[in-house]
Amino acid sequence: MTAWEILKLARAVDRPTSKFYINTIFDDFIELHGDRNYRDDPSIIGGIGLLNGKPVTIIAEEKGTTLKEKTERNFGSPHPEGYRKALRLMEQADKFGRPIVCFVDTQGAYCGVGAEERGQGEAIAHNLAEMMQLTVPVISIVIGEGGSGGALAIAVANKVAGLENSVYSILSPEGFASILWKDSSRAEEAAEVMKITAEDLKNLDVIDEIISEPEGGAGKDPQMVAENIKKYITKELTALSRKSADTLRKDRYKRFRKF
Repeated sequence: MTAWEILKLARAVDRPTSKFYINTIFDDFIELHGDRNYRDDPSIIGGIGLLNGKPVTIIAEEKGTTLKEKTERNFGSPHPEGYRKALRLMEQADKFGRPIVCFVDTQGAYCGVGAEERGQGEAIAHNLAEMMQLTVPVISIVIGEGGSGGALAIAVANKVAGLENSVYSILSPEGFASILWKDSSRAEEAAEVMKITAEDLKNLDVIDEIISEPEGGAGKDPQMVAENIKKYITKELTALSRKSADTLRKDRYKRFRKF
């Protein structure tokens, strides 16, 4: 498939969201709310669940499924308080020695006036810096769209994977075409130039592994995709748990410095 066709699958209305994967992969998930500063941002779900009987911290960008839920969750575009909530939960996980699993699915951080007034750029930058210092294993999986700093703010991980029909890029093809060619109608052309597909990203070492989907996208068999994700997380956490806290931190730093 072309990059544009893959992008359309990543945006498909029947594509499973983070909430489905959380409820399917983890047991006894308890959602935690708020950034202890301003409010709770529904665009980011965070909490604690059990993976094969062991506690992990889960942080995910959530787009919603119905129109009502999409509106409430701001179509998966987090505000600064969402990223601050995510960081609060990461620091809590670091304190208690819990591994962190993140699900990335956003067109990008919300760029409204209120978000900018409350420090959107600072919130994202703070996450990037602090995630480098975490001493527990961190795994991030791009399940749909991974857009710009809005995605990277929960993707500074020891291992980054992408679903077969996911995309991960500095901005949307529409935005890229508007900036480079002053013509958003050339988005399909831009998608090919940008190297946004999981296969391209794997070849560039931006992601470490591609998680397979059924033909036609994850919406055709969500349960199978959830099982594939669970196998990946289990495998990587087993390997990462053998490493010391200092090694985990240094490996994560080296992974991103090489870019």
